[in-house]
Amino acid sequence: MKRSVLALVLLSLASLSAIPTRAEPVPVETIDVGPGLHLLMGRGGNVALSTGSDGPVLVDDQYADMVPGITAAVAALQPGPIRFVINTHYHGDHTGGNDALGRAGALIVAHENVRERMRKPHVVPALGIEDAARAAVSLPVVTFADGVDLHWNGAEIHVEHVAPAHTDGDAIVWFPQAGAVHMGDTFFNGIYPFIDVFAGGSIAGMIAAADIVLRRAPDDTKIIPGHGPLAAKPELRAFREMLVTVRDRVSAAQAAGESREAFVARKPLSDLDPVWGGGFLDADRFLGLVWLDLARPAAGSPDGAR
Repeated sequence: MKRSVLALVLLSLASLSAIPTRAEPVPVETIDVGPGLHLLMGRGGNVALSTGSDGPVLVDDQYADMVPGITAAVAALQPGPIRFVINTHYHGDHTGGNDALGRAGALIVAHENVRERMRKPHVVPALGIEDAARAAVSLPVVTFADGVDLHWNGAEIHVEHVAPAHTDGDAIVWFPQAGAVHMGDTFFNGIYPFIDVFAGGSIAGMIAAADIVLRRAPDDTKIIPGHGPLAAKPELRAFREMLVTVRDRVSAAQAAGESREAFVARKPLSDLDPVWGGGFLDADRFLGLVWLDLARPAAGSPDGAR
């Protein structure tokens, strides 16, 4: 990667440090998804809750200060300790509750790259976040390379690693008996996504993750995004189409020799903003990340992504 490209994009993203990542806890909303499966929405990434005879399982756990609300929501559906927490990736808005839940006895499961990133200090430059290494009790104790299955609560939970998309440790979690899948931050429903190119993420991988679910999921599948409301395949298809459009526009500008500043200044996503521009990441910053991703020499492209 050329230093000049990296420096320019980092400069353009610097104002993202003003985005608040800590705030007052908010109430946790519980939404029924399917048999034995619920969506918990609060502040941070969406949480899936599996309940049944073996005990509660969570997918992600938001911020540390959301744990009381999450555990109360779980207890309202099924008393007893949370047995497993599956992390879809390493970011703190999805893993902040690991410490408290790990201390309470939950076994934490994640891709091996999640453990490696959490056990060391890390920086998310685009969000102005600098985090210390996580405590040992917060770290995944069960890790996998390609995937792992849980036979639990009279059903199956399939955890599948996907090619680097949001980060290099992404997992999607299938709940076939409930007719649902949790996509983590490989899917932001209705808003521009954050692609952590500094942790191996890529727009090609985001498109590829969408392709996996669109290809394999039955048409009536309920899809839990990392952020945004509960979705189905039409919403995921729209998200994929937006990603392809943005990728193609950035690629064309780079191929034509246009500068990033000139490209962003002409507001090339003005037609997409009314639908996708309502999240924490505006079009200019999203374009900056995609530009940086596609400017990397010899960047890989997962099958089906391009």
